Amino acid sequence: MWCEIVSLLGSLGSALVSYFDSRKKRKVAEIYQALNSDPIDVAALRRMAISEGGLLTDEIRCKVWPKLLSVNTDDLPPLPGKELREDNKDYQQVLLDVRRSLRRFPPGMPDDQREGLQEELIDIILHVLKRNPQLHYYQGYHDIVVTFLLVVGDRLATALVEKLSTHHLRDFMDPTMDNTKHILNYLMPIIDQVNPEVHDFMQSAEVGTIFALSWLITWFGHVLSDFRHVVRLYDFFLACHPLMPIYFAAVIVLHREQEVLDCECDMASVHHLLSQIPQDLPYETLISKAGDLFVQFPPSELAREAAQQQAERTAASTFKDFELASVQQRPDTVLRQRFRERPRGEERTKSILTKPRTNRFVKLAVMGLTVALGAAALAVVKSALEWAPKFELQIFP
Repeated sequence: MWCEIVSLLGSLGSALVSYFDSRKKRKVAEIYQALNSDPIDVAALRRMAISEGGLLTDEIRCKVWPKLLSVNTDDLPPLPGKELREDNKDYQQVLLDVRRSLRRFPPGMPDDQREGLQEELIDIILHVLKRNPQLHYYQGYHDIVVTFLLVVGDRLATALVEKLSTHHLRDFMDPTMDNTKHILNYLMPIIDQVNPEVHDFMQSAEVGTIFALSWLITWFGHVLSDFRHVVRLYDFFLACHPLMPIYFAAVIVLHREQEVLDCECDMASVHHLLSQIPQDLPYETLISKAGDLFVQFPPSELAREAAQQQAERTAASTFKDFELASVQQRPDTVLRQRFRERPRGEERTKSILTKPRTNRFVKLAVMGLTVALGAAALAVVKSALEWAPKFELQIFP
């Protein structure tokens, strides 16, 4: 009897491996079909980047990431020269940060290879800053740049990071942290929509949102130890609206609901708990939930509570100017399509994700209109909303 059970389990295991291999092969084929179409099917590439498993391999990322950022790989800039380091106001800080980035490189990498990559990392950062004097370096920026360097190499990374820095990351690279605070202020309204109990507990603890700062400004590259998880999140973020990282931060907190509620209700205890991000998160589940929450509660719906300054100053509001935000290729369009295609059974299960609110039905009634505004929603929201925050979160003293 036992031998029969072992044999059956072995057969099931083999069948599962075969099933997942076939799914992976099918997805790879779909990605290359989208890459080889004329014109390139960027909407399909977005779906592949968002859907389970992301873009699967670094080889594929080298081909798809430039398409998601609308970077022409046939016209890459020359490699930056060492003269960038002469009299550069950011050089010393960049050097210190890069020297502290040892854990961001694969374990076991030979020292000479790692040191060579660190030199390339410095040059990429200084090159982008020199070409874009409106951008200001911040600690944590190198955690994003090193991810691109390790995946696509120095020359392509330079072009991708420059485009990313002038769009998705631009708010973090302002002279002050005002816009970064503004983005962090979306965190609590998202949590409030889904789980008022967790929201109210965190408000009572006066924990604020500073625990999520390093998550946001490094796209989680600084806090996750497994590089596979980092690049999976980059697939997702590159295919989505610039505010998606804050939605992902929210679902991490919501995933830890019981831990939060079991914690002592004081700032130090809750901050310590939340700042220690677990390394065994169910990433695919959280990615799916983050996408669903973006569709249910788009930034325009949360803007009144989150706003602390004029919307046009943020990358989230000017995303309509980005080449990727065409009607056919908007990331919110991809998310809405995936949201609608979910099985009915899963839709019923999803209903437990959000707890009833007094204004829930009103919000759902207008959701179709707000979602239809898509990635450009924040660009027009100031004409529809009074920009007066309902509360202010004290990020810094």
